[in-house]
Amino acid sequence: MTVAVVLLAAGGSSRLGQPKQLLRHEGTSLVRRAAEAALGAGPVVVVLGARREDIAAELQGLAVRCVDNPDWALGQGSSLHVGLRALPPDVDGALVMLCDQLRVDASHLRELVATFERTHAPIVASAYAGTRGVPALFSRSLFPELEALPASDGARRLIARDPSRVVEVALPGGEEDVDTAHDLSRLT
Repeated sequence: MTVAVVLLAAGGSSRLGQPKQLLRHEGTSLVRRAAEAALGAGPVVVVLGARREDIAAELQGLAVRCVDNPDWALGQGSSLHVGLRALPPDVDGALVMLCDQLRVDASHLRELVATFERTHAPIVASAYAGTRGVPALFSRSLFPELEALPASDGARRLIARDPSRVVEVALPGGEEDVDTAHDLSRLT
């Protein structure tokens, strides 16, 4: 089965007040760290928007395809739509991920793909802090439902819609992300 990755990196980080994609953790920007982890899972499409040039510069030298979402301010769903449209036509699934989940690494992404290949589940989602979320892998059969999400919504709504379609892969600490200055202080 062929899987591609959609890395959502278009947001303006309004709660943080600076682009979280460019924050450094252990010497590497969050966007580069996420893209490097994603490369082991399949072809990677990075959706850019706010601060496009600065974020694209962080990805120099990586075998990723950057696409622009001019409507990034409408919300995560708009970036998801752009990313899905940029995927190779022959993929069996899309692994959707964000830049700011510090516990996501290449081995977790590979486990999502392996679980998808083994179970053929429509959705393979990360499980953390009593919830299911991204990174999550969606079968091509669900692309129309992803495309139908409002521009302001992320993939979590689709994950929650029908729990019987979801297989979980544990991601201890998956809820740790960067949204506020307090979250930023944990990085240093």
